Amino acid sequence: MLATKQTRPKKCKNPACGASFPPRRLGQAVCSPACGLAIAPANRDKARKAIDQLERREIKVRKEKLKSRGDYMREAQQAFNAFIRMRDQLAGHVCISSGRPLDWNGNAVDAGHYRSVGAAPHLRFDERNVHAQSKQDNRYLSGNATDYRIGLIRRIGLAEVEALERDQSVRKYTIDDLKEIAARYRAKLKDLKGAAA
Repeated sequence: MLATKQTRPKKCKNPACGASFPPRRLGQAVCSPACGLAIAPANRDKARKAIDQLERREIKVRKEKLKSRGDYMREAQQAFNAFIRMRDQLAGHVCISSGRPLDWNGNAVDAGHYRSVGAAPHLRFDERNVHAQSKQDNRYLSGNATDYRIGLIRRIGLAEVEALERDQSVRKYTIDDLKEIAARYRAKLKDLKGAAA
């Protein structure tokens, strides 16, 4: 008896519509979401926000599917570099190669690699190989490698520098590796910011 009561057609509560419809759930008052939006302005705003949220999620999923390995590499590198700069800023380090104080307020500090990404891509995400460096030294003096080595020996020791120089391993980063690296360094950066606050 209850089943026939639920499947009995109802009249849509939207005065502009008034169509007859079979309800799909208990308490359904309108024939469609559009009619529901038309009769309830407060619900319309909530529904619109929910729809916007769903659309944003769908766009994010679509963008994720379109990303190339290079896009993931860029995101991982950005997260890693941001961590390196914050690590060295909180430690009060000067430029690794010139020894001059760094301008942390502007955009004048790079995360400079001792062994370049082109020459040693496997050391791209090695924290011993990357330190805060002025843009002047990193970009315009090609990393200022001789002075970088001197500063690096002072900072991490000769044995570690020689270990970096000997390291000729090969490393291929998969997309999953790059996602994990980006997530790890975002979390480490968040921890550093939390500790500094």
